[in-house]
Amino acid sequence: MALYEIKEEKERVILVGVSTRENDDTEDSLDELKDLVKTAGAEAVGRVIQKIELVHPGTYVGKGKIEEIQELLWELDATGIVCDDELSPAQMNNLTDILDVKVMDRTMVILDIFAGRASTSEGKIQVELAQLKYRQSQLTGAGRAMSRLGGGIGTRGPGEKKLEMDRRLIKNRIAQLNRELREVKRHRELTREQRTKNRIPVVAIVGYTNAGKSTILNTLTGAGVLQEDQLFATLDPTTRSRKLPSGQEILLTDTVGFIRKLPHHLIDAFKSTLEEAKYADLILHVVDTANPQMDEQMYTVYETLTNLEVKDKPIITVFNKQDLAEEGLIIRDFHADYTVKISAKKGDGFSELLQTIEAVLREQKVFIEGVYPYQDAGKLQLIRKYGELKEEEYREDGIFVQAYVPAEFYEKVRPAGQA
Repeated sequence: MALYEIKEEKERVILVGVSTRENDDTEDSLDELKDLVKTAGAEAVGRVIQKIELVHPGTYVGKGKIEEIQELLWELDATGIVCDDELSPAQMNNLTDILDVKVMDRTMVILDIFAGRASTSEGKIQVELAQLKYRQSQLTGAGRAMSRLGGGIGTRGPGEKKLEMDRRLIKNRIAQLNRELREVKRHRELTREQRTKNRIPVVAIVGYTNAGKSTILNTLTGAGVLQEDQLFATLDPTTRSRKLPSGQEILLTDTVGFIRKLPHHLIDAFKSTLEEAKYADLILHVVDTANPQMDEQMYTVYETLTNLEVKDKPIITVFNKQDLAEEGLIIRDFHADYTVKISAKKGDGFSELLQTIEAVLREQKVFIEGVYPYQDAGKLQLIRKYGELKEEEYREDGIFVQAYVPAEFYEKVRPAGQA
């Protein structure tokens, strides 16, 4: 008797976008949505763009486009549609009633990917909180739209059974998750305080999703973080230490990737994670130089950093994937204090990157030069631990030292008699 493997049928969806002005980024946004849908385990089989001055408040697109979508659904044997913007409850319900298929939006797809990626308890709490807030916002008369979800996108992760919950249960669960998240935030703040006390500089790695942040962290620290050529391959932040050429220790933190139209529910839920950049001493902004949308992606990163109130931080922009970049491409970033070109995959440019990190951190320190009596050798231990020892020479009258130290340590380590 033959045995047949029963495979879950892959969702086939049509992407729907709205273009409200000439030469906007709707096509590029749909290209990205296609990648998101693929990452979520579905297949984009077609796309429809409505050129209109304003998004239709009731159905997202106009009546003519809806008829076009209906024909495409039948022709391409599609199981649903994914809209490129977050839909209101009315839009979700109306489209579901008219099309009689599963209706999703960009937010639902991103939340679904995050649900599949979260591995730590903190990540799972944050994803579930974001999912519940999204579903809470969609609950107004959303019975039919929610009943069409079935399996696949939008049903993954900790939020799986929440579809049947009423508003009261969701509200109670959100309150509980917020309490848990406050505890997580308190723990993060204690960790940050400890780092501040230890005076180990923190370098936050930020960038658009799939720019190569995890590859850079792995190369610099051997962290072993998952690195795949897909969106949001890593979700939970990782912090590892690394010694610079001078011997100074730094902490490198890999943050969750940014993306255009990042759902506000996610930004709120992941604020404690994303805020790693806010408390860092230095920002490493990783850019995928081979991506045609490089400039737009850089804009999205800076916009997100502004929303997170990350300001007055020195920035090194790391133009990654030089091995794949177009020859003769002019690349620049007017927001950055320094720029470095690397290929994380090939390991090129890392010595220059480390030297640049060292130079930027040195700018935040005070230069000291002098002779320390041998009985003050303990001060040298502090300099080695918290600063950068440039020169050390043992003489008859003591130890001659040239070094850079954090300004707040200057009084503790300055040579006796030096102002």
